[in-house]
Amino acid sequence: MSTPLTWSKTKYTWSKKLTWNGQAPTNNNKMNSHVSLAYKKKKEGEIIPFAQGVHDGLGGHATLFTSLPVTMIALLAAITDYTTKYNAAQKGSVAQTEAKILAYSVLIGLLNQLAAYVEGVAQGNPDTIRAAGFEPVEHTHVPSVPPVKPELTSVENIAASKVQLHVTMQPNIHSILVEYRTGAGNWTSGGAFSSGRNIVIAGLTPGVVYDFRVAFVGGNDATSEWSDLVTHMCA
Repeated sequence: MSTPLTWSKTKYTWSKKLTWNGQAPTNNNKMNSHVSLAYKKKKEGEIIPFAQGVHDGLGGHATLFTSLPVTMIALLAAITDYTTKYNAAQKGSVAQTEAKILAYSVLIGLLNQLAAYVEGVAQGNPDTIRAAGFEPVEHTHVPSVPPVKPELTSVENIAASKVQLHVTMQPNIHSILVEYRTGAGNWTSGGAFSSGRNIVIAGLTPGVVYDFRVAFVGGNDATSEWSDLVTHMCA
């Protein structure tokens, strides 16, 4: 089992004997940046070139980002659909405005999934975050408030060999750690996620029953205890 991620109290570097998504720290692998979610606050027209940049960044670094939760075809289709409906709604009807809002929601949803994925791949490396077309943000030093025990509310099948976990969030949480196992076997790391609404675990075996659990990582060295187990059969 990977040691939960924590922070040094004096600077944003790796603390001793910690791992990030199963990897040990190195001098060049410091967890000092995260994927910025400020794209959610961009003006409607500004999200189009940003999303295109994410598409181009991920597509141009396919050897680095090998297990994308969203295909580039799906992302490009969402960008094109939103662009068309955004332009139509500039002097359009109420129905066209509603269509634009729906297309925007779909596009942001795909970007959220990709942001969580890049967060896990980058492991704090701002250059990797930029390569994916996202913007890195440095950690702010927040008071160390011990996170409460997470509530893993549900696990659902969303595709073959793929499940989505739903977690009730709380303030000052910057990562959610996921682990799963079968029977009484060893726990396997499912990665780290930045949102309780986009936790997707892929590569599972259909028909197999898994135990899932999550833990919060907050400011400084604050890491919660593991949640209660949720048992679920993968479809």
